[in-house]
Amino acid sequence: MTAAVETRRATSPTEKSSQAKRLSRQTHNRRKPLYSAVFATLASRRKAKTAAWNCINNLKIIDPCCGSGGMFVQSSDFVRNHAGSIGNLSIYGQDANPTTRKMAIMNLAIRGIEADLGGYNADTFHNNLHPTLKADYIMANPPFNLSDWNGGALNDDPRWKYGLPPSGNANFAWLQHMIHHLSPNGKMGVVLANGSLSSQSGGEGDIRRKIIENDLVEGIVAMPTQLFYTTQIPVSLWFISRNKKQKGKTLFVDARKMGTMINRRLREMTTEDIAKIADTFKAFNNGTLEDVKGFCAAVTTEDITKQDFILTPGRYVGIEEQKDDGEPFEEKMARLTGELSEMFKRSHELEDEIRKRLGAIGFDI
Repeated sequence: MTAAVETRRATSPTEKSSQAKRLSRQTHNRRKPLYSAVFATLASRRKAKTAAWNCINNLKIIDPCCGSGGMFVQSSDFVRNHAGSIGNLSIYGQDANPTTRKMAIMNLAIRGIEADLGGYNADTFHNNLHPTLKADYIMANPPFNLSDWNGGALNDDPRWKYGLPPSGNANFAWLQHMIHHLSPNGKMGVVLANGSLSSQSGGEGDIRRKIIENDLVEGIVAMPTQLFYTTQIPVSLWFISRNKKQKGKTLFVDARKMGTMINRRLREMTTEDIAKIADTFKAFNNGTLEDVKGFCAAVTTEDITKQDFILTPGRYVGIEEQKDDGEPFEEKMARLTGELSEMFKRSHELEDEIRKRLGAIGFDI
């Protein structure tokens, strides 16, 4: 009887708080490395000194599809780690899913972060809860390749400055929605499926071309696979700036070989990986970047035009140079062909052995 009563007893407020914190940490930690890469890169142009952060007044940050609030948490963590005050951050967001919106509210509340997520859950495209807001930073990880987002009601929406996105894919709807909300000096980092870099269907190629011609794309980072629990879709980070320091140039980074496998299914970006990407952007903006074959390249808009406005980093960074092992070509070929000959010989021996064993049980080949 005692055990039954003990099993059914109500959870205390303290236990509920602990459970909420554990759930919040688990949700945030799954994507923290990716969020870190986005925010560290966006902030790479700002000095990480206390005085620099203290002089920032009412810095506005938006995530138009905030989910459980991971981007906001990472923003506040970054500011705290650089001796800044989260009181200088004005955080705005919204999400269509009522459950994840509640998780975001909880996630922020237990960390003492104030945010305006609107009075209710709402679809960002059809019910923009912050229609007049202009942000200093926008960070988002929107749903990949979202279909059926526009039934025609949004065809004349002023957000589509660079062209009406196809109703079968919302990638460029998210991108243009965020560009629309950037302040004159605003910057944004967005996680998008790799198809957005090269797609020509549904007018996406023309939209991408106009965004590039408007000199908004500061950088593109191709990310490694297996960064998500729920999908294996390869992704890239888009960095957009209203007021680029390097006019007429775009930085391309191929980070597909970075990260560490923490289990058979999931890869994680390390602190060193994130710092390397952020430092690369910092050098680019300072005009001190040296291109590294297979990793990074600063490319002019003219050169991007020659590639039909395709933004796949591999087209621009090239192939990593292989180190010369010092072995003369003739000697290397003689060694390798000798090894191959031995493998062929062993293969034939194994083939004969298999035939013999199958024949012994009545199966001749």
